[in-house]
Amino acid sequence: MAQTDRAHELAQWIRLERTPGVGPETARRLLSAFGLPDNIFAAELSSLLQIAPDRVARALAAPMPDETRVQIDKTLEWAAQPGNHVLTLADAHYPQSLLDISDPPLVLYAKGRLALLSRQSIAVVGSRNATTQGMVNAEQFSAVLSEADLTIISGLALGIDTAAHTGGLRGSGSTVAVIGTGADIVYPARNRALAHRIAEGGCILSEYPLGMGALAANFPRRNRIISGLSRGVLVVEAAAQSGSLITARMAGEQGRDVFAIPGSIHSPLSKGCHLLIKQGAKLVECAQDLLEELQYLPASTRQTASVSVDEKPVVESTILATLGFDPVAPDVLALRCEMDIATLNAELLTLELDGHIEMLPGGLVRRLATS
Repeated sequence: MAQTDRAHELAQWIRLERTPGVGPETARRLLSAFGLPDNIFAAELSSLLQIAPDRVARALAAPMPDETRVQIDKTLEWAAQPGNHVLTLADAHYPQSLLDISDPPLVLYAKGRLALLSRQSIAVVGSRNATTQGMVNAEQFSAVLSEADLTIISGLALGIDTAAHTGGLRGSGSTVAVIGTGADIVYPARNRALAHRIAEGGCILSEYPLGMGALAANFPRRNRIISGLSRGVLVVEAAAQSGSLITARMAGEQGRDVFAIPGSIHSPLSKGCHLLIKQGAKLVECAQDLLEELQYLPASTRQTASVSVDEKPVVESTILATLGFDPVAPDVLALRCEMDIATLNAELLTLELDGHIEMLPGGLVRRLATS
């Protein structure tokens, strides 16, 4: 296709996307009736009124608004830069997995390795306010899955998403960040460096037009793309009302598998995962569990996530063995270990600095499961 023809085609798709009142359902009806956007905008008003509501039909028949023309010029200029891509439903590179969902985006904006959108992938999601253990789990699971050549899909949010992308970048599967802003905007700003790494070694994907800021309503909506791209969704940590449960629900509706990592019965961030497991999500304790469920790799020797107590000094080993993985108050732990509180606090500081425990709100302490 000639460059000018390609630019014209993209312009018409963007114009359709930006026409007020044209949502996924109306767009499907219009495309089914008229074919490509070019034919829609060339149609008579009387024909459009048979498919779309009056307000929408008149907007389609009207001349292109100046603000839409400005947006098109901006998008074409962006797409001409190396590594930037604009995909439409008619594009051969549009991810097949998204064509299978009920409301695929008309237009996708991608920055980075486009081929990752067609790879076998797993979504890894969870709380923005994750615990240290949750972050460790998300990064380690994602790294193992990526090393098995599965692409990690997540949403570039703080917390579990950040750890998932970081782990994904460690393997050949790499990672895709599905964002809730325009592809030219990084949100949250704290993840700017991570976003640059993903743009270089992975892919950033958005359905929102360039320049679109962080609107609260956009983030739950983009979750259908996170699940839609993936063979399954792994929820690492989630509160009972977590947005990650929206992604899991959408995954189930799309026929994808849902996996969840269990946690302490005392942790609010385990409630969502436990709820999913009660509803039929598959409980996983290590990345190999997930790979086996997907029949992606032959059954392999399971890796335990526990710390080898024998390799630590005797006092530290005693504390860790006594501590377990549920939160406990230091004074209670001191009684269990038969240690004075001052000595225990000194040992806890060492264990925390070595990455073996984490301090929780309220002064509680919990052992970390690290490999």
